Amino acid sequence: MANTYIDTNTIPRRSIPGSGEFAEILNDQLAGAKHVVATLRWLTDGDWLDVGARDVHHLVYLMDGEATIGLGGADHRVARGAGVYLGPSETARVSHRGPAPLKLFHLVVPRSVSD
Repeated sequence: MANTYIDTNTIPRRSIPGSGEFAEILNDQLAGAKHVVATLRWLTDGDWLDVGARDVHHLVYLMDGEATIGLGGADHRVARGAGVYLGPSETARVSHRGPAPLKLFHLVVPRSVSD
C-alpha cells in the first residue's frame, strides 16, 4: 500500500445551511479508503451537527473552539480536545458555543467493512 498525502487546506469546503461548512478529507476517491469517510467541519454561531446513523460508528473530535454536545438526554459543555464516540444507532448533536469558530474532525466507519 502506498502512502497518500492529502493537503486538507486545498480541499474545497461546502456549506450546509445551519450546519456550517465541511470538507471531506478521507474517502475512496482521495485515498482509497473504502467504506470510511472523514470530514473537517467548521461551525459558527447558531450552527449544529447532528451525528448518528444506523449501522455506522462515529468519532467526533473537537480540534478548536467550544461546543455543547447533546448526548443521552444531557448537554455537555466541551472545548478543544474533547471527543465523542457513537456506536451504531446512537445519536448526538454538537452545537457551536463560544466566541470562536468550532473546528471538528468527524470520522464515519460502517459496522462491518467488507468489499
